[in-house]
Amino acid sequence: MSGMGRREFVALLGGAAAAWPLSGLAEQSAKVLRVGMASANPRTFATWVTFERRMRDLGYVDGENLAVEFIHLGARGIGFDDAMRELVRRGVDAIVISDDIALKAATAASSTIPIIIIAIAFDPVERGFVTSISRPTGNVTGLFFRRPELVAKQMGILRETFPERRHLGIFWDALTSSQLDAAERVAEPLRLQLHPLKLVNPPYDFAGAFRQLAEGPAEMLFVLSSNLFNEQRKVLADLAIQHRLPTMFVSNLYVEAGGLMSYGPSVLGMYRRAAEYVGRIAKGAKPADLPIEQPNKFDFTVNVRTAQAIGVTLPPTLLAIADEVIE
Repeated sequence: MSGMGRREFVALLGGAAAAWPLSGLAEQSAKVLRVGMASANPRTFATWVTFERRMRDLGYVDGENLAVEFIHLGARGIGFDDAMRELVRRGVDAIVISDDIALKAATAASSTIPIIIIAIAFDPVERGFVTSISRPTGNVTGLFFRRPELVAKQMGILRETFPERRHLGIFWDALTSSQLDAAERVAEPLRLQLHPLKLVNPPYDFAGAFRQLAEGPAEMLFVLSSNLFNEQRKVLADLAIQHRLPTMFVSNLYVEAGGLMSYGPSVLGMYRRAAEYVGRIAKGAKPADLPIEQPNKFDFTVNVRTAQAIGVTLPPTLLAIADEVIE
């Protein structure tokens, strides 16, 4: 072996072998996808569990090639502004959010980090976060559904289920005025008398709202789609049972909490799809290249236990068409 002894050659090989794993680790580290999330719900909440499960299906495993940076607002006692700045500081590659307040904070914190929205209770175009659904500009994309378009269907289900009832109470707030407008447009054709009650100054006094509703003729309750309502869905469901009012909600999460009925997009399906958006961005797609999607699958869920608790009978035809029946 010219110019180099056997001992020196073996030593060189040993040094190279020691260096290769370090190089491989560096490459592996560079491939770790850092996804940021901040929520009032814990990471163990069904929506976030569903999101992470879909990420695993796509090949991204937390602790291996995925790092989930999750900030639980309820536990930390901080607001969205601080949480989003913290996620930016941690160097996340994408931020996933489901709240318009969080989106406002995220866009203020970064104009470059991709933001994937699951807009269940707000319209990103109406709020000015994106210019259009088909060609979103900037760093925001994801999923949302137009809530007013569901209102007629939701009210129609209530009307068909309880044809003898004419008086419909409605809980609404500053975030749901467009939905209330839609409800007022379809009330007359459905021969329903509306009794809207606006909730103000969050956290809302739902107990007081139900007492006020009970003073009038309302025989059913329609809770419009607001994040500020969703946070208290268990309270709403319990109070509706206490007041023996049939209820309609937008999400089966309310029905799982004890609400009577819901009709709306599959929330868990939207979170699964959001994970797919993150996967596409991880492969190099830009938010502006990914049109914001609207769900085309809607779930109708009923809770038979709640029906029994409030003393109503759900028609067999209704149960037959339900996507999910909680018994």
